[in-house]
Amino acid sequence: MTASVESFFDAQTGTVTYVVHAGRGSACAVIDSVLDYDPKSGHTGTVSADRVIRFIRAQELTLQWILETHAHADHLSAALHLRQQLGGRIAIGEQIRIVQQTFRQIFNLEPAFLSDGSQFDYLFAEDEIFHIGALQARALYVPGHTPADMAYQIDDAIFVGDTLFMPDLGTARCDFPGGDAAIMYRSIRKLLSFPETTKLFMCHDYPPEERAPCWESTVAEQRKTNIHAHDGVTAEEFVAMRTARDRTLDMPTLILPAIQVNIRAGALPPPDDNGVRYLRIPLNVLR
Repeated sequence: MTASVESFFDAQTGTVTYVVHAGRGSACAVIDSVLDYDPKSGHTGTVSADRVIRFIRAQELTLQWILETHAHADHLSAALHLRQQLGGRIAIGEQIRIVQQTFRQIFNLEPAFLSDGSQFDYLFAEDEIFHIGALQARALYVPGHTPADMAYQIDDAIFVGDTLFMPDLGTARCDFPGGDAAIMYRSIRKLLSFPETTKLFMCHDYPPEERAPCWESTVAEQRKTNIHAHDGVTAEEFVAMRTARDRTLDMPTLILPAIQVNIRAGALPPPDDNGVRYLRIPLNVLR
């Protein structure tokens, strides 16, 4: 059984959402969905997610898995909206508990918030095998960007999350709480140890002006041309580069709202006694 991949690019956040299936009428998985969010007004929306929903319904697919590669800092997850509309199970790696524990303290979240991963329907162990209908998949543990990053190997493709970008952009940052450039290097080499023809699908693209957005690469292309992690780059060189580069980067625009929603599996914070939901902004805490 061969996997088919449908991609949905959200230009506002540079995020790619994937629907992976085995053909019309089959089971499917959605990887890294996007909930629209306007930081100026605080309004949420489902335009991006509804594009995915329309495709799934048009192809008569059954949503089995709603997969997150990690708790994203650059967009809000639409996982809960997808589950409400189409069913399925929201899943992430079991190390999400570490991220929840860290950000529960940073945001001083309500006592009812549990940092045990129970907001998600399923937590994957490292290298765990699972199925999307007739398709076999494997959850690969690739920490470094955060302590909880996962990649998903399905057929001859790997959905790498934020560990790798397109070769001309390199790799993701490692300066978020719990990030580690040395661990990221090992995760990158793990991904690049797969056969050279293995397709790699990125979670993001932030294209320079001279090219259009793209998000599909191969192990061979990454090993040859990734500007940060091509063959021959040592662990020491990578850590030095990544550490110096990360010092120059601004925090993502949506990190504060995104993390609060994404560690809840796409749920918004519970409403206050006036019925309104609020996001918390910790002052002078994050760099």
